[in-house]
Amino acid sequence: MSRAVLLALLATVLLFPAAADASAANVVISQVYGGGGNAGATYRNDYVELFNAGAANIDLSGWTVQYATAAGTSWQATPVSGTIAPGRYYLVQLASNADVGASLPAADATGTSNLAATTGKVALVRGTAGLTCGATAGSCAADPLVEDLVGYGSATDFEGTGSAPALSSTTAGLRANAGCSDTGDNAADFTDGAPLPRNSAASAHACGSGSTQGPSGSASVDLTVGSVLSVSLDRPSLSFGTFAAGERPTALPERVTVSSNNAAGYTLTSARTAFAPADLPLALSASAPSGATLAGALSGGALVPIPVSPAAGLSIGSKSAPSGAGGDVWLTNVGFASPLPLVPTGRYAATVTFTALAR
Repeated sequence: MSRAVLLALLATVLLFPAAADASAANVVISQVYGGGGNAGATYRNDYVELFNAGAANIDLSGWTVQYATAAGTSWQATPVSGTIAPGRYYLVQLASNADVGASLPAADATGTSNLAATTGKVALVRGTAGLTCGATAGSCAADPLVEDLVGYGSATDFEGTGSAPALSSTTAGLRANAGCSDTGDNAADFTDGAPLPRNSAASAHACGSGSTQGPSGSASVDLTVGSVLSVSLDRPSLSFGTFAAGERPTALPERVTVSSNNAAGYTLTSARTAFAPADLPLALSASAPSGATLAGALSGGALVPIPVSPAAGLSIGSKSAPSGAGGDVWLTNVGFASPLPLVPTGRYAATVTFTALAR
C-alpha cells in the first residue's frame, strides 16, 4: 500500500502577553418548557431535558444548563452532575410561577432559572462560568465550551438558519426523533408540542430505532471500500487568554481522532509554525488510545516541545492495526514547555498541525 498523509490543522493558537482577555459529546438539549406554573400550564415547573444521542457514557461533572432572555447576554447557570448513559434522558427542573399544573417526574438536577414561556435561549455548557454571548446569531456557537444551544421564539441567537418555534404554557420545544435529530439547525430540529418530560429513569431510546417492518422486496447491492486515513480535532482553535512574561499558562485539551482502515496501522506526528512576532515555547503531552503505543518522549505525561516546520515533526505515537469504531482518540494537551519569555505586549499566534501517515 502506498503511504498516504492526511493533515488536520489546529487553527490559530492565541496568546496575549501582558494585557486583560474556553461533539462532540453527543449530548443535546431535547426539550425546553418555560410555561411552568403559568395560567393553564401543563406542568408546575419550567424544565430543560437533555439526551445522550451517542454510544458512550458522558460525565456531566462541571457542566451547566444556562438560560438568557431572547435578546439578553446575561446568562443564569444551573449546575448538572452525574453520568448520562447512551440513549438516556436527564431532567433539569427549574423555576415555577405558581402552584399550577402537574408535578414533573423526579428531577436529575434542579435550578432557579425562570424561563420565558414563549421566547428565550437555553445552552448546555461544558463549564460553570456564565456565558456573555447571544446578542447575534452564531455568537454562542463560537464559544468552544457550548455543547448545544436552543434559541426559541424571537431569540437573537440560535443554531443554524433560524430559531425553534415560539412556545406557550401548554407547549414545549421538542427535538425530533425523541432527541436524535441534530442537524445543527434549531428551526429544522425542533417543533412545538405537548410537553413530555423524561428523566434518567425513563426508557432508553436508541437513535436509529423505531422502524416498522412492512412488505419488502430485495435487490443485490455491492460496493468497494477504499483506503481511509483521516484526522479530526474537537476544537478548531485554542485561546490561552492573557498572561505576562514569566507566567506559564495551563495546557488546554485537544482530542485528536484518527480514522484508519489500514491493516498495518499508522503513525501520528505534530509540528507547528513559529509564533509571530516572536516565538514562544509551545509544547504538548498526550495519552494513547487502546491498542496504540505512545512515543517514548511523551511517556510519563511530560510536555514536550513541538518542532517548528520544516524540522521533523514530534512523534506522538503509532498503532499497528485498524482504528476502532468511531476512530482512535488521542488525548493531547497543548501548553508551554517553560514560562513565557520577556516579549513585547501583543497578540501571538501559531498553527499546530497533526499528521497521520499510513504504515
